[in-house]
Amino acid sequence: MVVKTPDATPSSRFVPAGTLITHDEAIERLRERIQPIVTEETVALDRASGRVLARAILATQPVPLHTNSAVDGYAFVAAEVATNPERSWPIAGRAAAGHPFRDMRPAGGVIRTLTGAVLPADTDTVAMQEDCEVSSDGQNVRLPRWLKRGANVRNAGEDVATGTTLFEPGHVLRPQDLAALASVGVADVPVYRRLRIAVVSTGDEVRTPGSGPIEIGEVYDANAPMLIALGAACGAEVTSLGILADDAALVETTLQEAARCFDVVLTSGGASKGEEDHMAAALEKLGSRHFWQIAIKPGRPMMFGEIGSTVVVGLPGNPVAVFVCGLMYAHPLLRRLGGGAWPVPRRYKLPAAFCFQNRKVGRREFWRGILSETATGLAVEKYARDGSGLISGLRAADGLIDISESASDVAEGDLVDFIPFSEFGITPAVR
Repeated sequence: MVVKTPDATPSSRFVPAGTLITHDEAIERLRERIQPIVTEETVALDRASGRVLARAILATQPVPLHTNSAVDGYAFVAAEVATNPERSWPIAGRAAAGHPFRDMRPAGGVIRTLTGAVLPADTDTVAMQEDCEVSSDGQNVRLPRWLKRGANVRNAGEDVATGTTLFEPGHVLRPQDLAALASVGVADVPVYRRLRIAVVSTGDEVRTPGSGPIEIGEVYDANAPMLIALGAACGAEVTSLGILADDAALVETTLQEAARCFDVVLTSGGASKGEEDHMAAALEKLGSRHFWQIAIKPGRPMMFGEIGSTVVVGLPGNPVAVFVCGLMYAHPLLRRLGGGAWPVPRRYKLPAAFCFQNRKVGRREFWRGILSETATGLAVEKYARDGSGLISGLRAADGLIDISESASDVAEGDLVDFIPFSEFGITPAVR
């Protein structure tokens, strides 16, 4: 694995610990430093959904391959019919999908043609059967007079021309993309190997769900399942290494072993500078630690570094902060390391269905946003409480409201930036 740096002194690209940097500066520094690290492999088409394409794919044939009928009906020559629109025309043959009409069409004849059938030679238009009148003996047909030349015909190559670049390297393949690949005959797809991610939770107070009832002062580990799911949404193979007690030697040993086996280690908790925050100290001892004190809420403390060729991302301990930092920083980092382009989530301008006064400027804030229907269209409401431990706000939300460092009060009706969770591959809640 190679984490490329733009100069010879990696730490010089980062500000000293304790110095606040903005959200945009954090993203810029990550984008400068992170490059794809995974090798290429080939998978069958039916296993390629969600994978990152490793090489460009060009169409080696047109789609459709042959000019064909878009409807069930009758193929004819428009110029012939235009000269005598009232007459009946003899049905001279039949063409169906997979069974083309191979004979010579007699002058003035029409061909019974079904959907998908190769357009018979020397015809240029198809009339829908619903618009035609067939004689009682089935031998002749009267055609509609209003059709223009080329009606109901799908031309060869009108969907995809030979030589068209279907997808560039770094594209994340979707179900509809597999259909496009299949349409040009691709059976095996060159993709990047899945990232191998380890998830580590920390804290003497943290317990594994299912391990029994918790005592006063203890909490169940809500972060690991969330990070495992976020990693899987990025197309990675994710392994949980469990919960580490607040023991410096144990934290150091676990990080060292994880760095031998995984491409990325995601940790939650222990990334601040408290007496029991051993994760940051272990990373500095084993590799390179770059502290980011980001001017954001929630999620101010976040750690990024390397142990050998393994990237380590230290996230805060509170679940909402983990989720927000996971989306805004870990998600694009993982996508890029895994061979994809750096994803920039789209922000939609929506009117605020709330007001917020006396906001502290100078830091970026990500509020939980809930979409609502109004008489004038969509608006976004703010989840009432801001606590970074309130998972209920994440469950209720449809996305994040992105409030810039310079924005002060928000009045009802003001346009705010809304980032739907679907931008990160998270399915919207059904209401």
